[in-house]
Amino acid sequence: MSAYLSRPQFLSVVRHALLVSVDLVVVNNSQQALLGYRKNRPAQHTWFVPGGRMRKNERIPEALQRVARDELGLEVRVTLDPGGAVSEANIPTRFLGVYEHLYDDNFADRPGIGTHIIVLAYRVSLDELSLDLPTEQHSRYRWLNIEELLTCAEVHENTKVYFRQTSAMLP
Repeated sequence: MSAYLSRPQFLSVVRHALLVSVDLVVVNNSQQALLGYRKNRPAQHTWFVPGGRMRKNERIPEALQRVARDELGLEVRVTLDPGGAVSEANIPTRFLGVYEHLYDDNFADRPGIGTHIIVLAYRVSLDELSLDLPTEQHSRYRWLNIEELLTCAEVHENTKVYFRQTSAMLP
């Protein structure tokens, strides 16, 4: 039996339950954030931070590592303390907090079904990163200055919230 749900099964989950995901708020030394242009719903056709939903029985460090590999091509190794804070990492990583994302649409573009996601956000500090990144979720990537990001209409509001907190911009 496959570990993945069929599209109809997953749509039923989205209709009746909330999802949990990990977002990676990638910031470089120049105070620029890495954003990808979303190909998929929800948040399609907006600039968004890399991230992805957690899978059943996947621990938070495992999800963080998988999302970093799948979305950024990075091998991030982390250990978290019981409160979710990073206690050890090979790339500077810091827990930013828990966020709630509500969308009026869903991955299948079925009317009347919104998406509710609880997000565990982690800041990842990188000096450099090639923009030759996986394109399953994002059609292209770019670095944006924080000030530009906060005023850009194409950056999704759920991404902007990370940068309105001073803690997201601190090393």
